[in-house]
Amino acid sequence: MERRAIFERRVRENEPDHCAVPTGMPGCPAGLEYLMRVDQLLVQQRVELLEALTGFETANKYTITDRLGQQLYVAVEDSECCVRYCCGPGRPFDIRVTDVTRREVLRLERPLRCQGCLCPQAWLQRLEAYSGPAPLGSVRQNWSVCTSSFDVLSADGDAVLAIEGPACACSLCGDVAFRVLTADGRRPVGEITKQWGGLVREAFTDADTFGVTFPTDLDVKVKATLLGATFLIDYTFFEKG
Repeated sequence: MERRAIFERRVRENEPDHCAVPTGMPGCPAGLEYLMRVDQLLVQQRVELLEALTGFETANKYTITDRLGQQLYVAVEDSECCVRYCCGPGRPFDIRVTDVTRREVLRLERPLRCQGCLCPQAWLQRLEAYSGPAPLGSVRQNWSVCTSSFDVLSADGDAVLAIEGPACACSLCGDVAFRVLTADGRRPVGEITKQWGGLVREAFTDADTFGVTFPTDLDVKVKATLLGATFLIDYTFFEKG
């Protein structure tokens, strides 16, 4: 009870306003009802003082809000200290996403990939999204010389969206945009944007902020997988070693 009271006090003092917890909706995994009514998310990584001062990599934590700044979820990396030290940004992890009642609603799993191998299939990045034991979808990085490219797949392995990034995913005093396209790559439907955080924040921390846009009527499972793609992009291109 004491730990619960401390958590609730921290939420009141330090977190944005929360949306009311929605009731269950048919066909929507429990806890993801928030995503059914939004077309934009803001994913903000929290600045860790220990990491900023010492450079020692800590487990990442993110706050996920809607366009009005109302908190929807909190995402926390679950990884071992030695893995973070030895593998750096390429480390395997689970990211556990919880709602405002601290109920886990989404789990994102990234396996370890062989970064030093000459075979592209061995080091191209992957991420799986789950609601409880049920798979929601996955993200697969594609081999590409000129651009950064990903496929967003359904739980059955069918391509539902494509993500195309710039040739150089570097944030030099400006935003970096990854276009979200239809599966055939012909029509844009949204965007994942790494937002410029200012010179001091960019130079001394790897705490990034991302904006994610998509159609309101997009399948909620695809929205959840697209949120997972945002974390994968962060670790792949913007997490400092």
